[in-house]
Amino acid sequence: MSALYTTVTSLLLVLALPVLPFVVGRTRYRRRLLARLGVGLADRLATPSPPDAGPCFWVHALSVGEVTSALPLVRGLRARWPQARIVFSATTASGDQVARTLMEPLGATVIAAPLDLGPVAPRFVRLIRPDLFLLVETDFWPNWLHCLRRAGVATLLVNGRVSAPSHARYQRFALFFRPMFRTFSLLAMQTAADADKMIHLGVDPARVVTLGNLKFATAPPLAAPDVDTSRDAARAAWGFAPEAPLWICGSTHPGEEEVIFDVYLRLREQIPSLQLLVAPRRIERRDEILAAARAQGLELRTRTGDEARQGPLLLLDTIGELAGCYALGDVVFIGGSLVAAGGHNPLEPAAAGVPVLFGPHMEDFTEIAAALTACGGGRQVDSVDALTTALRDILADAALRRTMAAAATACVRANSGVVDRHLEVVARLLATGDGHR
Repeated sequence: MSALYTTVTSLLLVLALPVLPFVVGRTRYRRRLLARLGVGLADRLATPSPPDAGPCFWVHALSVGEVTSALPLVRGLRARWPQARIVFSATTASGDQVARTLMEPLGATVIAAPLDLGPVAPRFVRLIRPDLFLLVETDFWPNWLHCLRRAGVATLLVNGRVSAPSHARYQRFALFFRPMFRTFSLLAMQTAADADKMIHLGVDPARVVTLGNLKFATAPPLAAPDVDTSRDAARAAWGFAPEAPLWICGSTHPGEEEVIFDVYLRLREQIPSLQLLVAPRRIERRDEILAAARAQGLELRTRTGDEARQGPLLLLDTIGELAGCYALGDVVFIGGSLVAAGGHNPLEPAAAGVPVLFGPHMEDFTEIAAALTACGGGRQVDSVDALTTALRDILADAALRRTMAAAATACVRANSGVVDRHLEVVARLLATGDGHR
């Protein structure tokens, strides 16, 4: 199957040669396409290695989400092997842009990913000469992976996950996917369920491990044990009544604030002292949000405004302060999740020891949202009524708040060593040289 795929892709490359000049002639595609064919790669890799250079790591990610997931791991690689050469490739143009921003300050050489056509991937492997290839989550290319195996390069899948649709597809085309997964020296999966799916597909159980989700490594340090007096003082400093309940809505998007104000008014009928902090994703929407609040009979003070410095309703119109606010709340709602914006990271409030709520659109943080829901530290709501009910339950029950808060911090703590676990696996692969030699 590998030989057939290589033959077909080589033929496709030959057939594409006549049209390449027309594609290359378009400025939008020229630089990216040539880079993915390997043009200029030797120059990008021309920096000489010092005599005491460490191993060469080639890390690959599909797009922005995978690049971001890889950041804690690349930091760990740099810290543990300071002299290592790190080559980082991304498939999409947006992923490449983010990789240059995040990885180049760590001393990584960022390149475009090779097209999986005929001799292209083998040339990348020859020029990079990696000691270990690390693939982040997904973006499997048969010719590329088989080429690494033939070159004796150890290969590691990190942050591996298998969704239900992917598992069905892998099973349906097992003759194609099974040999490809078997090229890996080791597959490090996020969960035991992901590992079981890989084993079910025919991968040797000895080559499958469960190391956790690297996205948990982006969580802030765990909050210190809650001390009511210090929290009360901090609330007062922000202009809130220390003993009244506080609901925080972080990183909200257009279409969510109106819902939040509606829910707040409903809840205030039963909890008259309820306080609210709204932090929009884009502070440029300040006036728009203030107007939406007034339309529902609410007056919000702002962090930057000259109006009253105290009151139950606050619009946080500054950058960089939201993370520090989460510990002040009794419950947090994560924005970008009631509308189709992919959601935002719920780890900051979880690490602060606060119950977390989010809507149905958590596509960018699916695994973390699922983990918080499964452990009881978070709840996913799919409607205005469901959000209202969840808030009412949590705000009315101090024991429930404590239970959810403890579960949220336990979830973060259980995953806090994920980078170290990956680095131990990397060290073992380097030591054994397990590249199917």
